[in-house]
Parts: sequence; C-alpha cells; structure tokens
Amino acid sequence: MRHAARHARQLPDRPRDDRDDCGGRDDCGGRDDCDERDDCDERGGRDERDAGTGTAAEFQRRIDIGHCVMDGVNANWASERALIMAGSRWRGAVAGLAAAVVLGAAGAVSALTAASAAAYPNPGRVTGDTGTHDPAVVRAPDGRYILAATGNNLSLKTSTDRIAWRNAGAVWPGGAPWTTPYTNGGRNLWAPDISYHNGQYYLYYSASTFGSQRSAIFLATSSTAASGSWTNQGLVIESSNAVNYNAIDPNLVVDASGQWWLSFGSFWSGIKLIRLDPSTGRRSTSDTAVRAIASRPNAGGAVEAPFIHRRGAYYYLWVSFDRCCQGAASTYRVMVGRSTSVTGPYTDRNGTPLTSGGGTEVLAGHDAIHGPGHQAVLTDGGGDVLFYHYYANNNASYLGINLLAYDAAGWPYVY
Repeated sequence: MRHAARHARQLPDRPRDDRDDCGGRDDCGGRDDCDERDDCDERGGRDERDAGTGTAAEFQRRIDIGHCVMDGVNANWASERALIMAGSRWRGAVAGLAAAVVLGAAGAVSALTAASAAAYPNPGRVTGDTGTHDPAVVRAPDGRYILAATGNNLSLKTSTDRIAWRNAGAVWPGGAPWTTPYTNGGRNLWAPDISYHNGQYYLYYSASTFGSQRSAIFLATSSTAASGSWTNQGLVIESSNAVNYNAIDPNLVVDASGQWWLSFGSFWSGIKLIRLDPSTGRRSTSDTAVRAIASRPNAGGAVEAPFIHRRGAYYYLWVSFDRCCQGAASTYRVMVGRSTSVTGPYTDRNGTPLTSGGGTEVLAGHDAIHGPGHQAVLTDGGGDVLFYHYYANNNASYLGINLLAYDAAGWPYVY
C-alpha cells in the first residue's frame, strides 16, 4: 500500500542575498525589484515517501503537446500577450514549434525563441517572515491577510498588504494534547485550511506521523484568529489501515447551494470528499459517503493537497503531484482539473478524469524555485491569487504568491 505521511524537520536558514532577475508584477504582492528576505526563527517541514513499493525514482514531468496550443490564441492578439500566456504553460522547443504554427509564419522565429526560453514566473515579492510550509490564507473583514501553515502547534502569520509578513505565533501556544495520539507526542501539526464564515474563522488541520496511516483531521474555530484564541471543536475524520485513504491535507469548500464539503487525502487511493454539517463544521451524520475525486493509480499514488475553488460555473480542483519535502530535490508541481459539480467528475484540459491520473499543470519547478506546491487559491481584489510553498537552493521552504488568470477556455495560468 502506498502512502506519503509527513515527518517534521528543521530546515536550514536561507542566507540573505539579493536576487536578480526577479520578474515583474504590477499590483499587490508584485515584484518590481529584488530584496533581501529575512531569515525565519522556525520552519516546519514534512517528508513524504513511497514506503509501499520502495521506489525512489522521480516522476518525469508531464509534457502534454495538446496543451501547447492554447484555446483562444489567434493572430489578433498582441504577440506580447500571447507569449506571456504561452510562457506559463509551454516548455522547450517542441512547444515553441507548436506556437509558431498557431501564430503563423510571420511570428515563427520570435515564438520559437520565446517559448524555448520561457519559464514559469518567479514568485511575487514578499518580505519579512516568509519561511513557510503548506500555507493557507484568508482575508479578514478588516482587510488583513491571515496565513496558517504547518509547524509546531500550527504557525500563524499576518500581512496588511500581501507582501510584508510577520510572525503571529501559534494556533495552540499551550499545545494540542488531543492530537498526540496521532503524533506520538509530537507538536508538529500539518496542512491547515483557514476560512471565514458566519462571523468566525474555521481551521481544519491534520495530525499524523511519518510512515503511518493513523491520521486525523480536526476542526478549530475563533472569532479573531489570534494565537491562543482558538477553540477545539474536535475530530472530523480519521484514518487507519482499515481504510484505503489518508486523513490529512483538509480543505473546506462551500458549494453554490450553501452546502459544506471537505476534501482531503494524500497518496494511497487519492483525494476524497465528504459532506459536512454547516451548523457544526463537522462531518454530516446523514450523508457519510467518502467520495473519490482524484487519484494517480499509475504514478505511485502521488497526489495530495487538494483545494477546491469555485469560479463561475466551475469548481476547480487544485492538487499537488509528485514529491514534496525533499528540499531542492522536491518534484512537487501544481495541477488542476474542473467540474460543474462539487462532487465531480473532475477532468483536465484533455478530458482525462482526475480519478484516472488526469491533471493540467499550472506551475512546476524552474530556475531556483524547486517543488512548488501545497497550493491555496484566494479571490482578492477582483482576481484570484495562488499561494504555495517552494524550496530554495539551500533546501529551506518559503512562501510563493502569484496571480492567476484564465484563458479563453476558462483554464487558469500563473503570471
């Protein structure tokens, strides 16, 4: 049986250095120049292994030529705009050649050159306390951004502008003893999901240990989200070797009819979805089905970190493929599928079901950005923002932020 339970470890501090060639963004969270990133006092991490088969081979990056020709690209677009969109998805000369065909002979040389050199954009500029792992972000009614992340008793950070971040303490400064049966006494808690509903904050989070399927997802609530203000609302769902899933990496989504759902999962048989009771935030007692919404049966089961984001007529299921938590050797990448129903079926751009290993790549490692993943999406300022962690060359993990846009067919890309 395959699994990817996590293991906490301290990651080395990142040396302070100025970055060049940072890229550019022109709004909140933008990157106009380079800055020094402050060291963080403490960083949590998670290891993932495929203990079931002993295989350690990295997965080959999925390059789908069918994705190279974007819907909606045509000669009437400004070439710069087309190439920016292409750069978010195309890889290598093959993609450049496909672009050249679409753009026509007049733009063939420039399209080939741009696509050959294209890379995903760097993360937007962030400063302050930016060391993080598995970030989730909510916008408070007063305009602040509140970030929750993996760490000892769960890490909190805040920002007023989505650029400068500061340490805001721990969710449970006095510890969370109800989680220790799942952590073997450890304090490191994983992959929180934070949101705001009905005048209070809801925090779903995971407890487990490396190499164990004995895992649990808990709920906490708070009226302020401040450190020490949270109330334990108890267990939502747990897993053991009696089931075929792993109860970590939770994410709450509210569907168009107001019904609450929780997606979760890591390796084993993939990503699951359960119904919640909106009055309690805990699992429904009238609908106890565990629905399958994504899996990778032919890739060692390497899918986790679900996040469902509703936009227009679609629910977008964001997941992370491949291997996290191996520092600069991590192969994590951000994938997406969509459905008109929150329960699925979710399919990728090619129509492949996510339950059959499908997924459209939106972000992957590039340059000094390694293993971007465990993504979250926030609608903010009229647009969507992608939050994630990535590893630097020195193996430390940091907060990544990029803006999202959607092509003519409604598929997202980063810029």
